Amino acid sequence: MARIEFRRVVKQYPDSPPTVPGLDLSVRDGEFMVLVGPSGCGKSTTLRMIAGLESVTAGELWIGDRLVNRVPPGERDVAMVFQNYALYPHMTVFENMAFGLRVRREPQAQIRTKVERAAETLGLTGLLGRRPGQLSGGQCQRVALGRAMVRDPQVFLFDEPLSNLDAELRVQMRGNIGRLHREFATTSVYVTHDQVEAMTLGQRIAILNGGELMQVGTPMELYGDPDNVFVAGFMGSPPMNIVAVQNLGRALRNAVLEVPLAGLEGLPGELLLGLRPEKLEYAAAAPAHWPRLRAAIEMVETLGAEMLVHLGEGDTRMVARLPGLRPLAAGETIELAFDPRAAYLFDADSQRRIRLSQPVESAEPAL
Repeated sequence: MARIEFRRVVKQYPDSPPTVPGLDLSVRDGEFMVLVGPSGCGKSTTLRMIAGLESVTAGELWIGDRLVNRVPPGERDVAMVFQNYALYPHMTVFENMAFGLRVRREPQAQIRTKVERAAETLGLTGLLGRRPGQLSGGQCQRVALGRAMVRDPQVFLFDEPLSNLDAELRVQMRGNIGRLHREFATTSVYVTHDQVEAMTLGQRIAILNGGELMQVGTPMELYGDPDNVFVAGFMGSPPMNIVAVQNLGRALRNAVLEVPLAGLEGLPGELLLGLRPEKLEYAAAAPAHWPRLRAAIEMVETLGAEMLVHLGEGDTRMVARLPGLRPLAAGETIELAFDPRAAYLFDADSQRRIRLSQPVESAEPAL
């Protein structure tokens, strides 16, 4: 096992702006770190720099106590699991899993022991004589995991390994990957664009956007305490509602809501208010002092025990996650309420989080 450290790492291709403009990030020894962000944010490039498949333009990349900027991929002691499995179609499962060990000229008896142990862990024992063409997508991905496992590397790297699988298989494979990390505790870096994968797998998550590191933290730190609008909107499904509001000095207001607040003096006149969909409740059942909002229903997504209600009024759009207690239809007007302590405040220009030191007037804790 080993820590991984990026020190002002830059990756820039000729005649292009930097893909990674200066990354500072530490992955702890034995940690499962997830790199997440939209397409083109630099997460796969960052992973490939760890593997040695991409060179470092500037800065320092360390694996353990070793500077690896100029170390060839084969000498970094890392194992990578790809999105497309990358199995040899003419080889059996056993031969695919054993291939890297044979290249390293390990003894045949040791190879067999390692492969059979990994196959047992991954439920592949009965498939060792088959070829990839005879396997399902989930089985192929388990073979790719096993091929990485048998190498017993310092670092595991995962490049969106589940994106080709259907929803049920993704859930199963997330369980397999999580269980393997708990068992072996190998330093792991996992790349995905799926915030659900990030939340369920990562001990910590690094959120990237345009090559920039937005925030690093545990899943619940990022979900509950985002530093900026991008993180607030990226973590969570559906994402946090972010609406423009006017700062009236003692309250925030827009077309659908008004929130009494203290501590707004000196802040800009235009702010952003964030509210998670699950924090909106039917007004009739909410405490009387909670702020209310009234808006027309534009669409209802019925999910059984709950529903996602899309609201719109003027330029304001919001989503409420409500229990499926009664039918709602587009065109109705609905009144909802929320605890003001569940709201977030952001600067409209910088998009950074604003944390008020003064309490919310309608409830004791601060916003």
